[in-house]
Amino acid sequence: MGFGTHLVHYDVAPDDPNQPNVTPIYQTATFEQDHVDVGGRFEYSRSGNPTRKVLEDHIAALESGTHGFAFASGMAAITCVCRLLSTGDEILADWDLYGGAARLFGRVLDRAGVRLNISDALDLDRFRAAITPATKLVYIESPTNPLLRVLDLRAVAQLAHERGLLVAVDSSAMTPYLQRPLELGVDIVIHSATKYLSGHSDVTAGIVVVKDAELAKRIYFLQNAEGNALAPFECFLLLRGLKTLKLRMDAQQKNAIAVAEYLRSQPAVASVGYPGFGALITARLGSFERAKQFAEGLKLFKIAVSFGSVTSGISLPATMSHASVPPEQMNTREIPRDLLRISVGIEDIDDLLADLAEQLALLG
Repeated sequence: MGFGTHLVHYDVAPDDPNQPNVTPIYQTATFEQDHVDVGGRFEYSRSGNPTRKVLEDHIAALESGTHGFAFASGMAAITCVCRLLSTGDEILADWDLYGGAARLFGRVLDRAGVRLNISDALDLDRFRAAITPATKLVYIESPTNPLLRVLDLRAVAQLAHERGLLVAVDSSAMTPYLQRPLELGVDIVIHSATKYLSGHSDVTAGIVVVKDAELAKRIYFLQNAEGNALAPFECFLLLRGLKTLKLRMDAQQKNAIAVAEYLRSQPAVASVGYPGFGALITARLGSFERAKQFAEGLKLFKIAVSFGSVTSGISLPATMSHASVPPEQMNTREIPRDLLRISVGIEDIDDLLADLAEQLALLG
């Protein structure tokens, strides 16, 4: 099946004799057992729930994986992956990371003795040289957040596997419609499903997908032990949002290309970053004050810390999504204070361009 067909044609209710067309919300904490010493397929919703199982199987298939796991947030998903590590282990990460991930690595995991090593994954020789005997996990994003740098996932996976390391990729900005890291040799793909997978800013969720059965067992153990799985109603909403993923991404990407081209033509815009796909754009306006005035004056581009909604949004990462980056990590990265991150939605493109033009004219 094509990707768009696969989004809407899957087993929505396995073994349900009523054959519903939409996955039911199994809003129950427990399931009746026939025996006290033999568990059923589902026992307790923390450990497994039919609504969540449909979502996890569906997203695993979309990512060309075999096992999917739904979490209460994107950060919960990242944290679970990091729980695969032990005291004394090290994470080798690219320097351009989401602020929440940087905070987790530098302010939480260090308490458990898991160290962070930052390097430049665009420079493969430098990245390879940064591997130490303690390195156990390579963690990257592509495109990166907020600078939208595109990394060579196949090459990073290859150099990591040469040393027997796991590779995890945050693919939130792409979705499985535009990028499937597992097909490129990556071991673990992570999503903040709050963003494009949901698409409507009404769900906070995280996703982890893997191919390896033993790795899946380890992740399931952690998900169950720590109790951070996604609740049934949120699973239902995420399943609903996924059905229109291709339609939304096609419309948003078309708009993003037009917005990027327009901004590049404007003398008031110092630089524009757009990798050529997806619906995220960066723009620099020369100073924090100009960027702030521009963002706060827009009408259709709502100021929001996240991205990926059907409505357009804008943020200044330096004071919003990446303000939580620990100071010591700032020595190895630069988040320009005038950098705007623009999330393009599905509005009529003429309206979006008019909104941008009005504010650029006021900047002078």
